[in-house]
Amino acid sequence: MTKSAMITICGRPNVGKSTLTNALVGEKVAIVSSKPQTTRNRITAIVNRGETQFVLLDTPGFHKPRTRLGDYMVDVVRQSVADVDCVLLMAEPIASVGAQEQALIERLRQAKVPAMLVINKIDTVDKASLLEVMAAYAAAFDFDAILPVSARTGEGLELLMDELEKYAQEGPHFFPDDMITDQPERQICAELLREKLLKCLEREIPHGTAVEISRFHERDDGVIELEAAIYCEKESHKGIIIGKKGAMLKKIGELARADLEEFLGAKVYLQTWVKVKENWRDSAAQLRNFGFTEQ
Repeated sequence: MTKSAMITICGRPNVGKSTLTNALVGEKVAIVSSKPQTTRNRITAIVNRGETQFVLLDTPGFHKPRTRLGDYMVDVVRQSVADVDCVLLMAEPIASVGAQEQALIERLRQAKVPAMLVINKIDTVDKASLLEVMAAYAAAFDFDAILPVSARTGEGLELLMDELEKYAQEGPHFFPDDMITDQPERQICAELLREKLLKCLEREIPHGTAVEISRFHERDDGVIELEAAIYCEKESHKGIIIGKKGAMLKKIGELARADLEEFLGAKVYLQTWVKVKENWRDSAAQLRNFGFTEQ
């Protein structure tokens, strides 16, 4: 008897939503960095466990938007916290409920959807301190369960999956059993390259970048040719991304190529260009071009 469950994962930026998604899937389907607002779109990940298929919706970090892109990201979160079987609110092990968490809890109340609290990063704190964290959130909302986990080490994840099983409904699976994400290959390749921009660049520059795969071609010898355009918002940013004698762009490309070859299971020939599109994050037309459809 097959069953399915649709689960939204939400929380403030940098709380570990994509790390959790990747850990549950067992493969990298969402990019990860130490910088907030890494995830921009809702990412659908698929986990098959026995006869049950879990469809995980990894959402952007819930934050106060400063650009039209930020507005889009917040709308994605708001819309994802409805019409699902369960919402996982992820929080850090801090014994007070922050403003972003309060806003998400209010959204849960409005949506009247079952919710569990997942306290992440428990590998970074003394376990005894978790009781205060759990008490603070239990007072703020009637969660079905409160589970401490470490998405990084895997602690608590098996128990989390056991709990999620309770929300599965009888019926056919939403996706073929061999799928782990509904993202097109081009989109994942673009995101893997953007992850390296986040890793290598400082401060605001990475948030003003977007990546577009303009060519994806498999040669007769099995090598995949990728051509990627990296867009930034200022001419000065373009110089920083390219670096002295192209050193930074070369480093970004080398790091990306390793991940791309692992993901595609083939040798990759990667060519990159850096282009300027001023203030693209506040342009409705440019956001549409990059696949962000305004809600």
